[in-house]
Amino acid sequence: MSLPERRNIAVDIHKVSHHFDLEGEALPVLETIDLTVAPGEFIALLGPSGCGKSTLLRLLAGLEKPARGKIHADGRPISAPDCSRILAFQDPTLFPWRTVWKNVATGLEAQGILDEQRGRVDDALALVRLEDFASAYPHQLSGGMAQRVALARALVNEPKLLLLDEPFGKLDSFTRMAMQAELLSLWQRQAFTAILVTHDIEEALLLASRVILLSDRPARLVHEVRVDLDYPRRRDQPTIIKLRRQIAQELGLDDLAIVEDRVPS
Repeated sequence: MSLPERRNIAVDIHKVSHHFDLEGEALPVLETIDLTVAPGEFIALLGPSGCGKSTLLRLLAGLEKPARGKIHADGRPISAPDCSRILAFQDPTLFPWRTVWKNVATGLEAQGILDEQRGRVDDALALVRLEDFASAYPHQLSGGMAQRVALARALVNEPKLLLLDEPFGKLDSFTRMAMQAELLSLWQRQAFTAILVTHDIEEALLLASRVILLSDRPARLVHEVRVDLDYPRRRDQPTIIKLRRQIAQELGLDDLAIVEDRVPS
């Protein structure tokens, strides 16, 4: 009897460096990145703005090739985009002339399998609780709903690796909290491997099992924080507060009010 196909993948980043060519000059972006992500793990990448976090996601998605080093998914080199590795951006980037259902169906349509796989679109909308809005257009949605459509568009491809580039960065605080809970629930149900880029320390601690800290450009791995807490997590948990202070100090933010919280001993 054959074993069921695994719904996630392992990622191995080995001594990856990358640069951009700007007017004949090499602008270093990543420097000797070594990182292993276990199948089904949820990790978060934190670092200064512009340090190279988004570039690393693009390399993992296969949209670019690293200048040096190797990236493998389940032991196979990543050399091109693949529907098993999906990158979700900060902006939902929905097609305004297409309904919610047709926006979610875009990936299956591009693969030429929509006719026989239409049920996957309905399933993806049900996952993000938007089945009642299938015939709506993007201008009729709130910011949080549009972001949920973007998640459904990613999930309809049944990704084994979901790459998230600050997906909630432009949402208000209430909607952001709701979307964090939504993402956590989807990850627990779907069991995909997740890599989240965020500038929000608290968001990283609430969602990820490991938080990877990167230096300023060119980005290097400078610290790793393990979050050994059960889900769901609360913002006022003593361990979350303590880790938040530790990460802020590691990132040179120890003068901010965020680290003035009193942590019970």
